[in-house]
Amino acid sequence: MVSHLFYYQLALLALIWLFVLLPLSWPRRSETPPPVPATPITSKRKRSPEPTAFEGLTHKPHCALCERETAQPKAPAPVPPAPMPPTNRRPRTVDTSRHFCPHAACRYRGWLGLGNLRANGHPSGGPWRQFHCLDCKGYFPEHHGTIFHGKQAAVELIVQVLACLAEGLGIRATARGFAVDANTVLHWLVEAAEQLQVFSASFLCEVHVRQLQLDELYAVLRDVKTGALNEDEAIEHLERSPSWVWTAMDPDSKLLLVIDVGTRTLAMAQRVVHQVVQVLAPHCIPLCLTDGLKEYGTALLTHFGSWRQPARRRDTGPLPKPRWMPVPALLYAQVVKSYRRRRIVGVTYRVVFGTMERVQQGLSACGRKINTAFVEVRPVG
Repeated sequence: MVSHLFYYQLALLALIWLFVLLPLSWPRRSETPPPVPATPITSKRKRSPEPTAFEGLTHKPHCALCERETAQPKAPAPVPPAPMPPTNRRPRTVDTSRHFCPHAACRYRGWLGLGNLRANGHPSGGPWRQFHCLDCKGYFPEHHGTIFHGKQAAVELIVQVLACLAEGLGIRATARGFAVDANTVLHWLVEAAEQLQVFSASFLCEVHVRQLQLDELYAVLRDVKTGALNEDEAIEHLERSPSWVWTAMDPDSKLLLVIDVGTRTLAMAQRVVHQVVQVLAPHCIPLCLTDGLKEYGTALLTHFGSWRQPARRRDTGPLPKPRWMPVPALLYAQVVKSYRRRRIVGVTYRVVFGTMERVQQGLSACGRKINTAFVEVRPVG
């Protein structure tokens, strides 16, 4: 059996080591610090402040509209029928070259100026002339396919109602002013919008532009004008709003190539740029200017890009994978604005595709700088 005296001696040795020997082993304050090497230790990798060149993507970005067109190829262009031979009757005095037969069973449906139409007077003494197709023997009025077809209201009334709506007057106020039902005014507005969309699609095709400005707009609430909301609350509400008005404008002619409404996402940016490509002429690649939204760069790269084979970095080994790169003619710059307390405190310019020299050279031809001022108007909704 071990005696209790042994444990007392062991505890005494532990206390002596703790209070005497341990402080003696600590470094003294008077001792000199270890010598510093003559050459400072620096990091092996230095980061350059210059932006790195875009090395491309290993896969093409996704665009739903492009894939839909690839899955559903366009039908071949229809062959126009032979022009209708002239007759021995007296020469026609009514020009029918701007009209076509609307009947589905007619060979000349949709074709202009082929001599298959004849004027057939004014039925029942009405204001609209009637046309007769010599191929299908059908009849149709000259205002067929317009918003005036099938309506009993006067043309002047419909035009004045649409003019008031275009000036910003409300539907109910317009209906009260012209003594027309509000649902009728809404129906006229929808038909006019459809007609305008078809006209725009037929008019805006193969457009040649040198510069293009793209931006997303939002509508300012009416409550700001009445004082029900302050500006900060309105902007906070609008930032949560799912709808933005996307626009693409040519600053030279002030022509709006695309107007669309949607969320502020990559899919919407792809959709807008796809519509721009459909409007532009083949091989037309304008200088593109946008704000700092990064989705624009991906959308432009999708529609103005091609596969390229990078060069070998070594003499031996496998070839590098092909890269999806922007075409050499694509020039794209961004206007990045810095905000503080809802105010602009700084503006920087960033060239995404191309070089600053080429962008400045393209802008100097029209006397402008990098900006999106022509498309940054915020309409009051």
